[in-house]
Amino acid sequence: MWGGGLRLVEIDGSMLEGGGQILRVSVALSAATGLPVKVKNIRAKRSNPGIRPQHLTAIKAVAELAEAEVEGLRVGSRELTFIPSRIKAGSFSFDVGTAGSTTLVLQCLMPAAALAPSRVTVEVKGGTDNPLAPPVDYVERVLAPTLLKMGYSCNVSTLRRGFYPRGGGMVRASMEPADELSPLILEAWRGGVKVRGIAYSCRLPNHVAERMAEAARRCLREGGVEDVEVEVEPLQAGHPKCSLDPGCGIVLVAEGEGCIMGSDSLGEKGKPAEVVGVEAAKSLLNQLRTQAAVDRHLGDQLIVYMALAHGPSRIKVSELTLHAVTCLEVVKQLLGVKVKVEGELGGPAVVECEGAGLRRRGHAA
Repeated sequence: MWGGGLRLVEIDGSMLEGGGQILRVSVALSAATGLPVKVKNIRAKRSNPGIRPQHLTAIKAVAELAEAEVEGLRVGSRELTFIPSRIKAGSFSFDVGTAGSTTLVLQCLMPAAALAPSRVTVEVKGGTDNPLAPPVDYVERVLAPTLLKMGYSCNVSTLRRGFYPRGGGMVRASMEPADELSPLILEAWRGGVKVRGIAYSCRLPNHVAERMAEAARRCLREGGVEDVEVEVEPLQAGHPKCSLDPGCGIVLVAEGEGCIMGSDSLGEKGKPAEVVGVEAAKSLLNQLRTQAAVDRHLGDQLIVYMALAHGPSRIKVSELTLHAVTCLEVVKQLLGVKVKVEGELGGPAVVECEGAGLRRRGHAA
């Protein structure tokens, strides 16, 4: 696949954004490609540098999937070596502990599972709604449908919600690998706009979710979007999907002709429900005004798959983030792929990537 012996690729974790994303992307790509990687200066630009507890489960999960040897996997470590063997199929279960993000574990696992020999099913226990990670409803309703355009089928569902501080949520993901990932072309927004969404709450008065939903509907309609439906999910103790701790949030998804764009907002103590709903709606409206086909968070997450795909991908993002620029640098260094950006940081941009054309191991190129 790569010819010759496999080289150890060194990645500097202090470059650009300098956070945990560099570690997660490097390990995910290492598992998917079979290339061993060493990440140095992990999270060097954070006030508490090095590997944190929330990273341990994600790396352990990918190591189990890829039968990898790992050195330096401990809290506080600033250097990690990851040497994968082969990607396995089958069923796996992982526990993040407390409210650590389940979706960041999936973010590490899904690129490798895309090239597994057959179906990979995982259950991940932890937090489902975290302010520093995509909520599980976003992964289910925005990321997964977009990956299907690349030939990669991922079914993600929430068995139980999990909020800070105890977490305890449960997410199940079933991933059907592809022989190879098709390139992705998503540039200008096409067609009209309809918005679908979910406003959810656990162990709070039922009117909290209703108020989030109504505030979002009103804001979207004032912004010119008429076709709006927001599902309301107020859960109380005794419901199997209800979290251990109180919490709430909203996820909105705009749909066009072949385009999906999302936004979300998470509730917090002292923050009115109406503010949560309006935040998500305004974010979505602002991104729709750019006429891009990809929202800023989705752009960050798609780069890994574009780098693995067979052929050139081209997407227009509503906002070029430092996370996206950092991810582009990692895929360039690790895979040697060509990338191009037309646009400025913080504004709309077109991102191009000439994929490495990875195929499932055992399948001829």
